[in-house]
Amino acid sequence: MSTATKLTFDEYVRYEDGTDNRYELEDGDLILMNSPIGLHALIIRFLSNALEAEIKRLNLPWAALQFLGIRTAPRRSRLPDLSVVPLEVVREYRDQSAVVEAGVLLVIEVVSPESSKRDYRFKRAEYAAFGIPEYWIVDPMKQKVTVLQLVEGLYEDQVFQGEDLLHSTLFPELSLTPNQIFHQ
Repeated sequence: MSTATKLTFDEYVRYEDGTDNRYELEDGDLILMNSPIGLHALIIRFLSNALEAEIKRLNLPWAALQFLGIRTAPRRSRLPDLSVVPLEVVREYRDQSAVVEAGVLLVIEVVSPESSKRDYRFKRAEYAAFGIPEYWIVDPMKQKVTVLQLVEGLYEDQVFQGEDLLHSTLFPELSLTPNQIFHQ
C-alpha cells in the first residue's frame, strides 16, 4: 500500500491503524503482509521448533522468533517469517515495538506466490547489506530450500531438495531435509 506521505522509520515503528495487520516498510511505504496459508504456518512452526530444540541442546543464549522486525535500511523494515537472534538483543525491546537494528544471526522466509520476487531478490540484497550471516529461502512451491551464507558481504547459496541434508554454518549439527520441512 503506497501511503500519500512517505513514513519515516520512527513513524513506522509507532504506526497503528486499529487493525491486527502487519506491515513491512519499503522506502517509506507500508507493505501489507498477508496472513500465511496453513502449510506456510505449519512450516514456520516446524522450523521454529527444530531451531529452538537445537538452541536448547547447544545451550545457546538465542531465540527463534516469528515476525520480529528487522530494520534493513533508513526507510526499510522487514518482518521475516522466522529469525534467530541473541536474547540480549531482544531484551533491549521488551517494552517497545521490536524492530531490531543489529545482531540478527539467521532469517528464514517461506515463499508464497506474492512474495517470491521480494524473498529471492530484494530481501536477499537487504539482508546481505544488513550483515545477516545466514538466510534461508524455504520454497514450498518449488520444494526446495536455499541456504545462503554471507561471505565477504555477499551471499553464496546452496540449494537443497528431497532428502538432502541442509547445511547450516550457524547450526552445523542440525539434521533437517526439505522433505521433513514440506511434509507437515
